[in-house]
Amino acid sequence: MAIILGLESSCDETAAALVTSDRVVLAHKLATQEAAHRPFGGVVPEIAARAHVDVLAALIEQTLEEAGLTLNDVDAIAATAGPGLIGGVMVGLVTGKALAHAAGKPLIAVNHLEGHALSPRLADPALEFPYLLLLVSGGHCQLLLVEGVGQYRRLATTIDDAAGEAFDKTAKLLKLGFPGGPAVEAAARSGNAKAVPLPRPLVGTAEPHFSFAGLKSAVLRARDAGIHKPEDIAASFQQAVVDCLVDRTKRAIHRAHGATALVVAGGVAANQAIRTALEALAASNGLPFFAPPLWLCTDNAAMIGWAGAERFALGLTDPLDVIARPRWPLDPDAETVRGAGVKA
Repeated sequence: MAIILGLESSCDETAAALVTSDRVVLAHKLATQEAAHRPFGGVVPEIAARAHVDVLAALIEQTLEEAGLTLNDVDAIAATAGPGLIGGVMVGLVTGKALAHAAGKPLIAVNHLEGHALSPRLADPALEFPYLLLLVSGGHCQLLLVEGVGQYRRLATTIDDAAGEAFDKTAKLLKLGFPGGPAVEAAARSGNAKAVPLPRPLVGTAEPHFSFAGLKSAVLRARDAGIHKPEDIAASFQQAVVDCLVDRTKRAIHRAHGATALVVAGGVAANQAIRTALEALAASNGLPFFAPPLWLCTDNAAMIGWAGAERFALGLTDPLDVIARPRWPLDPDAETVRGAGVKA
């Protein structure tokens, strides 16, 4: 049994965790930056990077103490090396390098997206490769065939905004608060999802990709019309996103030959309306449905530790001069798509 220390600092959550190769999370500590970013209605990269510096060392100490271990008991250090806000990524990766060098432990540079992609396997050992993954977060919206650790075939991506970004912008437009995703979901519970006519970009088209920029603009127009309640706009927006995700995923199911399950992961996967709709889609196509528990959906170090454990078991470690990367596609060989989707 291997014990991996995972470190996460790619955006506005600082986290450390100890995870074993037999799926036990020995300890997990997380520091949120919500209060620091709330006045700005979004994450400020410089503030985020400085906050990571302030708390990461203490979180690591607390994680080891809670598990009753020292760094000598750890088999490897896994740190997010990208993609993400480069200042924050560098804080976590440099810390991981220093610990690995000082303790003589292997370093594993983890792709943050791979952490999300493999997190359902930490939660449920029944999930086996290959599976169709909807990876949906603040910065990414992709459909991938996960064939194994480090083996990803991208079937679709966003050509402009990610679904999570659209949630955040909608919350800001409607002044619902920060973080945006949970705020929109909460408002939608008391709203009428049929009250505001909003578009479903690319739904029903042959193109495999996602698009949310037009939907975001439609929310702005609905707000400025001054005739709709914020909760009705929120509910209508959420339903439009659900319809887009289901339509695009349904199309991908027919292309994901050999997939054993439908899986959703990433921060937006915490949205209950989205989870429920995808579970129904999976059932209608005869596929098992897997989603990590809510705490594993948002950024955390347990998923980084688990991705590290999966890679460590295959002998995949990295040199200490590995670089931090603001962009790092899971499928580097995927075709370039029109629009901003190339960032994925």
